[in-house]
Amino acid sequence: MRKQRGITLMGTIVTLGVLGFVGIMAAKLLPAYMEYASVKKIFRTMVQGGQTKGTVRDIRFSYEKLNAIEDVKSVRGEDLEITKSGNEAVVSAAWSVKVPLVANISACIDFEASTESAQ
Repeated sequence: MRKQRGITLMGTIVTLGVLGFVGIMAAKLLPAYMEYASVKKIFRTMVQGGQTKGTVRDIRFSYEKLNAIEDVKSVRGEDLEITKSGNEAVVSAAWSVKVPLVANISACIDFEASTESAQ
């Protein structure tokens, strides 16, 4: 008798179910991580362009100008925390995003970005 090879129907169904679940979770969580990457990109651009050297008002205005391109909804200019470290201003933002997953189950993701890590 020949030895059978291959995948069973039950194995295929379970594999497709797991891949489908992972795909749906990735599709729901991806926009939050894309906004996080956009905020980090804005901070990196601000540091490279020397836009963190002005007044608090100038820094917020620079962020808003760059945010008009990136269109980040979670973090606005007034949400920025601006402190001084030596001769440089440190711009940071911390925010949470609640993403509904299934029925009454949600994922709460905390994000934190700073110009210190953007250098």
